[in-house]
Amino acid sequence: MMEDIDIKIVGDTEQNSANNVDLDDQPPKENEKKNKNPQTIGPITIFRYADRLDITLMILGAVAAVINGTCLPLLSLVFGEMSDSFVINCQSRENVSSSSHCNQTQMPSEEQITVFALYYVGIGVAALLFGYLQISFWVLAATRQTKKIRRMFFHAVLRQEISWFDITTSGELNTRLIEDINKINDGIGDKIAQLIQNMTTFIVGIVIGFVIGWKLTLVILSTSPLVVLSAAFCSKMIITLTSKELTAYSKAGAIAEEVLSSVRTVVAFGGQEKEIKRYTSRLGEAKNIGIKKAIASKLSLGFVYLIINGCYGLAFWYGTTLILEDNSEYTIGSVLAIFFCVTYSSYCIGIASPHFETFAIARGAAFKIFKIIDENPSIDSFSSDGHKLSHIKGTLEFDNVRFSYPSRPDIQILKGLNLKIGAGQTVALVGSSGCGKSTTVQLLQRFYDPQGGVKFNTLVGERGAQMSGGQKQRIAIARALVRNPKILLLDEATSALDTESEAVVQAALEKASRGRTTIVIAHRLSTIQTADVIMTIVDGTVAERGTHAELMEKKGLYYSLATAQSIKKAEYSEESAETVPIKNREETPPSNSLISEKASIKHIPQKVSEEEVKPEEEHLPQVSLLKLFRLNKSEWPLIAIGTLAAIINGACSPVFAVIFGKIVTIFEIKNVSTSYKEQIQHEANILSIIFAGIGVVSFLTYFFQGFLYGRSGEILTMRLRHMAFKAMLRQDISWFDDKKNSTGALTTRLATEAAQVQMAVGSRLGVIAQNISTMGLSIIISFIYGWEMTLLILVIAPVLTVTGMLEVSALTGFANRDKKEMQRAGKVAIEAVENIRTVASLTRERAFEKMYEENMQKPYRNAQKKAQIYGSCYAFSQAFLYFTYAAGFRFGAYLITAGRMTPEGVFVVFTAIAYGAVAVGETLTFVPDYAKAKSGAAHLFALFERTPAIDSYSEEGDKPDTFSGRLEFHEVTFIYPTRPDVPILQDLSLTIERGQTVAFVGSSGCGKSTSVQLLQRFYDPLKGQVLFDSTDVKHLNVQWLRSQIGIVSQEPVLFDCSIAENIAYGDNNRTVPMDEIIAAAKAANIHTFIEELPKKYNTRVGDKGTQLSGGQKQRIAIARALIRQPKMLLLDEATSALDNESEKVVQQALDQARKGRTCIVIAHRLSTIQNADIIVVINNGKIIESGTHHQLMAKQKAYFNLVNAQTLL
Repeated sequence: MMEDIDIKIVGDTEQNSANNVDLDDQPPKENEKKNKNPQTIGPITIFRYADRLDITLMILGAVAAVINGTCLPLLSLVFGEMSDSFVINCQSRENVSSSSHCNQTQMPSEEQITVFALYYVGIGVAALLFGYLQISFWVLAATRQTKKIRRMFFHAVLRQEISWFDITTSGELNTRLIEDINKINDGIGDKIAQLIQNMTTFIVGIVIGFVIGWKLTLVILSTSPLVVLSAAFCSKMIITLTSKELTAYSKAGAIAEEVLSSVRTVVAFGGQEKEIKRYTSRLGEAKNIGIKKAIASKLSLGFVYLIINGCYGLAFWYGTTLILEDNSEYTIGSVLAIFFCVTYSSYCIGIASPHFETFAIARGAAFKIFKIIDENPSIDSFSSDGHKLSHIKGTLEFDNVRFSYPSRPDIQILKGLNLKIGAGQTVALVGSSGCGKSTTVQLLQRFYDPQGGVKFNTLVGERGAQMSGGQKQRIAIARALVRNPKILLLDEATSALDTESEAVVQAALEKASRGRTTIVIAHRLSTIQTADVIMTIVDGTVAERGTHAELMEKKGLYYSLATAQSIKKAEYSEESAETVPIKNREETPPSNSLISEKASIKHIPQKVSEEEVKPEEEHLPQVSLLKLFRLNKSEWPLIAIGTLAAIINGACSPVFAVIFGKIVTIFEIKNVSTSYKEQIQHEANILSIIFAGIGVVSFLTYFFQGFLYGRSGEILTMRLRHMAFKAMLRQDISWFDDKKNSTGALTTRLATEAAQVQMAVGSRLGVIAQNISTMGLSIIISFIYGWEMTLLILVIAPVLTVTGMLEVSALTGFANRDKKEMQRAGKVAIEAVENIRTVASLTRERAFEKMYEENMQKPYRNAQKKAQIYGSCYAFSQAFLYFTYAAGFRFGAYLITAGRMTPEGVFVVFTAIAYGAVAVGETLTFVPDYAKAKSGAAHLFALFERTPAIDSYSEEGDKPDTFSGRLEFHEVTFIYPTRPDVPILQDLSLTIERGQTVAFVGSSGCGKSTSVQLLQRFYDPLKGQVLFDSTDVKHLNVQWLRSQIGIVSQEPVLFDCSIAENIAYGDNNRTVPMDEIIAAAKAANIHTFIEELPKKYNTRVGDKGTQLSGGQKQRIAIARALIRQPKMLLLDEATSALDNESEKVVQQALDQARKGRTCIVIAHRLSTIQNADIIVVINNGKIIESGTHHQLMAKQKAYFNLVNAQTLL
């Protein structure tokens, strides 16, 4: 027996039907209890996708970074030798009192001076070459790895089983794909190179210190453990906070994706304000975590500087003691070399701290990315394992199959289903919504595995938004047939078709079914009369089976379903054929030309690839920092105090330079009497205490910077995201029709643009203010001590500025191009995930992977160019500092010889300029981030400043006290802005009186749904008027207008919240009481079903209502429309997904709800509109006939033909 069965779904087998990957859907507190370890990966594991070339690039880049990092300690060594050559020569003079100047004979020779200058030049050349190599190689390697990670992550998402998508939102996945992987890219690129460079400087400096003088070096290093321990503690805290912050942002991203993809529903029910609050609440969580992270980061840095400055004081105090000892081997030069080697090394730890932080953030972001990549689904759509039948006859069997959805394990869907289908048979499954019909199809496709049993569908515009339901359905049918399958699964395959198109398609399907095993699920029973076997399913089991004739004869459940769909037919006299007069009505065309499949799809323009169409250049406003600060107006006091703290902190380094000069001055009078030694020691003690005081000031000011800038920066970021989301929901529907504004592109913008702006105005603004303070004060002090030498250096400085400007210009261009390409890639990814069932059923995962990879090629090529430009600019800015030292030193030696400067002045200027140079270098590392911030801010302000033609937030327009419900279309002509060559409505004129029920019928794409959207004022007509109580809708307040309308759409959209919240969504102007929600549910025939659920009205419906059947979603949508007590009801295929039994009850409820209201019904199932006051037949945007059901049947024209095509009995 078994060899005759191709596919057998066997019962009573243990099977894990869901991977149940927890992507932060559990409450955060529970997660923390379960896993107290910070969610991060190892520092080596993050490079797991590096191939041989990447490893080679990283090794060569690391070697270059090590060599570049050695340059600064070598500079200190040369500086020490130089100091000895100056100071010791001055000390050799007998006249100590006149030691303020050295004459020509006491200076080192010209040859010595030239050698020192050449040393500086040589170090500069090394920094130029290896600085370029370290940055360009690491950026290139990071780009290559990030490309692989994106590809692997998208591949991993596509290979997950369907149950995984039931609990994971597409918006959250898109946030991970864009924002989290960007964080990985930031963490494993140039920041690693700079980290290695700074750590090398630290290590080499310490080694040189030990070689020259181990005692002093050991004393300076005695406080190192404090630095290491504090850094480790703060790093761990930052990783934990980053993980929490990413979780909060990904949940906010999920809300944004859900809302933007369902924007028509949100706008129709006036839910913008509610959704903005829901989105902002998630942003609030992320903001609070971000502030904590900023404080932790700055506190750690402040503590490092406290220890370092304490070391300075200790070093000079002990160094003075060593120099003043008799027969001491320590000279001023050796003490200075040790001091600068060790202190510069320590300073490099401070510079490396942000890079450590970025790397830690990348490891935190990679944890969840790699976790998803590593998941092995029990149903792997990419797996090549398993038996491949050489020939499939098409025999199917369900053997005692039991199943419940993994996301709702307590609700049994199939309860021991037994079903056998012979090869070539056409079997129809009928039954009420939620009985398990569609579940059987999903099991056959192996979207799920049964607990006791097996495991074994449609895209134009975004989710086909540019096409009618029928057009999308026809494309889906064509797509299924082109595969020439052995088994054909038709789940409501003709439900969205108009009657005549259905007849054509039904004939094609019946032809396609020949020789194939076919399973049909249908509510419209006229489509399954010819099935070999019809099975009625009740509560997950087969209740009755047989042919149409056999089941009709039994007069059981199938018979009652069939009779409920019959359309009244009678003999009609000519007198009954009187119709309602309609302006500009055309003659009815012959039946065979009416609403044919070709007619309804022939005008759809061929889709042109995005590369072929050059979009209009988007005008981006110039955005200055001042413009951004205006948004931060309420936080200006915080920014002012933070800036003051940053300025004070920045002043610490120049003050240190002055103190350092004083130290050198007192060392000039060595080898004198004991009283002078005591005087030197006394002065050294005071200066050492000042050093420690500078450390305390640094610690306090860093804390204030972290708290104040962190708070203002996070508030601004939250405000920008809030404003961007609000601005998006303000736009008119035609804006969302534009492919540039797809859900994927918009969620990508929300995730990245505000985060980019934060880089320029958050805590880094404090660092920039601090660096400006350091540079400014350093220049002032340098002018005081040696204006000529300072002037020379400042003349050279503009070269650095020009380099920085070129870098900003180039990187801004790359940032803009990358943004556009990443939005395209994001669009491909999010549409694939949102339509995952369709993608999986057609096994198109690899096709989407290929599309995604193609979209990633341009950003990859841009990144390769960026690596070279960024590397060149960085290397030049580093090396130029050494060339400046060479020129400055040579000129300083000349000035001392000429008697125009003292050694003290030279040392002060050198030290001050050194700190100023480091500040310049650190500021320049922010150039790429500033370029991204400028680009992000320009795009955000372009969005903020865009005023839509139909402004959902506008308070303008009339708000009449009463609205009777009278409607009129007056010579309305309309085309969609995105398809200007396809006319939709042509001079449509129609008057609907108060309380009338008017039904629109006609082919798919004829303009029925468009008429409804014009009433909601989603669009304005190109010509003509839409009138409410004789008032043009353009003169009415748009919010008031929409509040008068209740709509139930053809494809109902539910939100990922409870059933009660979804029903209450119908009226967002108040808090809807529970008794009203229950009453609406009862009216929509959904109350009984809800009461059977374990959590009743608190049951979550899943992302876009995926936890419910089509009929259940439709009934909740009806309840949602009824809750607002509208003056006008728009029913766009409101009962299309209902089974006959439910439809009958719901239809009665709708009939009751229509009383006293104007109602417009769009329906292909004509049995639902027999009682309409007027039935209007539309073809190609024009009314071709109208009247009551009896009148139109008597005319025996277009409507008569449509009715006959649907007759069942």
